[in-house]
Amino acid sequence: MANFDLMRKLAQPSDSRIVLLVLDGLGGLPRKSDGQTELEAAHTPNLDRLAQQGTTGLSNPIGYGITPGSGPAHLALFGYDPIQYDVGRGVLSALGIGFDLQPSDVAARGNFCTVDGNGFITDRRAGRIPTEKGAELCKLLDEIEIEGAETFVRPVKEYRFVLILRSPGLSPELPDTDPQQIGLRPLPATARVTEAQRTADLVNQWIAKARSKLAGQQPANMVTLRGFAQDPALPKFQDIFRLNPAAVAVYPMYRGAARLVGMKVIPVEHPISNEFHTVAEHWEHYDFFFVHVKYTDSRGEDGDFEAKKAVIEEVDEALPILLDLQPDVLIVTGDHSTPSQLKSHSWHPVPTLFWAPSTVQTDAATAFGETECSRGGLGIFPATELMPLALAHAQRLAKYGA
Repeated sequence: MANFDLMRKLAQPSDSRIVLLVLDGLGGLPRKSDGQTELEAAHTPNLDRLAQQGTTGLSNPIGYGITPGSGPAHLALFGYDPIQYDVGRGVLSALGIGFDLQPSDVAARGNFCTVDGNGFITDRRAGRIPTEKGAELCKLLDEIEIEGAETFVRPVKEYRFVLILRSPGLSPELPDTDPQQIGLRPLPATARVTEAQRTADLVNQWIAKARSKLAGQQPANMVTLRGFAQDPALPKFQDIFRLNPAAVAVYPMYRGAARLVGMKVIPVEHPISNEFHTVAEHWEHYDFFFVHVKYTDSRGEDGDFEAKKAVIEEVDEALPILLDLQPDVLIVTGDHSTPSQLKSHSWHPVPTLFWAPSTVQTDAATAFGETECSRGGLGIFPATELMPLALAHAQRLAKYGA
C-alpha cells in the first residue's frame, strides 16, 4: 500500500494534473474462437497508441487469488490498503446517494430479486428493473416500521437500493443475505459476533415485512442484502496526497467510494463522452480526476462478450476528449476483472496503462490488452502502488533523504 506518512511528507504542490480512468471490470479471459479477451478483441486505436507511448502492466487489487468486490478494489486504486481499511458496500451506497449517514448507523446495499413460489431465487437482479420502478418499490419499503430501530430505504439505481438502520448499539458484523447464485433461498441475517445479534434480529424483522410488501410485485418480489457496514472515518485523500480531487461517476456506489475518501463528486449522466466532457468543463478547478465507466462490468456480468467489447470501443472513441486536455498523467485500468465467460468478478490481474509523456519509460507493448500488459514494464504489481507512481510522474513528490 501507499505509505501515507511518507506521502504526506513528500507530496508537494504542482500545476500538473492526473486522470485516473477506471473501466469497471475491465479484465477478461480469452474466448475459444480466437484466444482474445474483450479488451484485445476491441478496436482501440487510441488506447493502443497510448500503450506504445507509455508503460503497461497488470495490477493486483487485493492479493493473488483473491476476487475483490468493487468497494475494496476502488480503495486499492486510491492507495488505501483494502485489508486494513475494510469498508462495506452499504456505506458506499449510502454515501453515493448523498444520505446523511450517522456514525452509529448500519447501512446495507440491497438488491431487488425474483423468487419463485417456493422462495428460491430465479433472478438475482429482478430483470434489471428500471430505476423508476426501483424508486417506486423503495417508497413502499420505506413505510416499514420495526420495533427498536428507525429504518430508511432509498433507491440507488435500477434494482439496487440501500437500507439504513438507526439505533444505539448497532453492529455491522452480519454476513450477506444474498447467496450469490440462483436456485437458493435468500439467507436469514445472522450475527458473526454476540454483539451483533440484536442487529440481526432487527434486520430479520425488516426482511419479513419487506417480503410481505413485495409479495404481489413482479419481477421484484423479494430482496437480498449485502455489505453491512458503518462509516469507518478514513483518512482523507487530499490530506495524504496533497491533491484537490474530483470524481466523475454515474453510478452512486462509486460516488460513495469517492466521497468516503474526501473527493468532490461532480454529478454526471451517460453517455461516456458526456463524462469526459464533464472533466473538461471542470479541468481548471481540480488537479486529480477519478473517472468511472460502469458498463464494462455490467456487460461482463451479463456474460455478453460483444457488448463489453462495444463499451471498451466507446471509451476509446471518446478518449480524445481527455487527451485534448493534455493531462500530465493518464492511468487507464479497471478495479477488477469481470470475464464474460464467468459472468462475475474474478481474481485475475487487471490490464493497466500508465501514460505520462514527460517522464514515462516506454516498454515493448504494442497494444493495450492482457497479453501485451503481461509483458509490460510495470509487471504484476499491487494496485495500491498506482498513486505514488502517479504523483512521481506528475512531479509532485520531493526527494526522500539527503
